[in-house]
Amino acid sequence: MLRHLPNLICVARIALVWPIVVALRDGRHDLALALFTVAAVSDGVDGFLAKRFNWTSELGKFLDPLADKLLLVAVFVSAAWSGLAPWWLAAAAIARDLVIAGGALVFRLWFGPLQGRPTILSKVNTALQILFLVAAILHAAHQLPPREVVAALAIATFVSTVASGADYVTRFATRAWSLPPRARGA
Repeated sequence: MLRHLPNLICVARIALVWPIVVALRDGRHDLALALFTVAAVSDGVDGFLAKRFNWTSELGKFLDPLADKLLLVAVFVSAAWSGLAPWWLAAAAIARDLVIAGGALVFRLWFGPLQGRPTILSKVNTALQILFLVAAILHAAHQLPPREVVAALAIATFVSTVASGADYVTRFATRAWSLPPRARGA
C-alpha cells in the first residue's frame, strides 16, 4: 500500500487545484497561499518518496508532471486574472509547458519513447515559478515582500521560463537529429 503513496499525493495535489483557484478568485489570499504551499511541498515529498524507496510507477511518471502542470497553469491564470501576476509571465509559463508537451508528443509519435528526466534548468524554473507565485500571493495577503521584490522575481522567472523552454526544444531537436536516418524518416 505504501508503494502507491507518491501517486496518492499527486492525486491530492490535483484535488487542491480547484480550491486554490476559488480562493484566489474570492480574494482569500491567506487560504490560497496555505493551499498552494501545501501543494508545492507535496511535489517534493512525492518525488522524494518515489526515489528514496523506489516507489516509482508508470502511473506516477504520468501523474506527477500532470499534477505539476495543472497546478502551475491554473494558479498562473488565476493570479493573472486577479491582477496578482502579469499576463506576460502567465503566458510565458503556459507557452513553455505547451511547447514541451507538444515537443514530447511529436518526438513520441515520430521517433519513439522519450527517455529523460527534467533538467537542472527546468527544476530551477519550476522553483522560481513557485517562488514567484508564493511571493505574489503573500504580497496580496500581507504586502510582503515589497512590490519591487515581486517584480524582480517576475523578471527572473520569465528569463528562466524562456531559457528552459528553449533548452527543451534544443534537446528534443538534438536527440531527434542524432537518431539514425531510418529512425528520422530520412
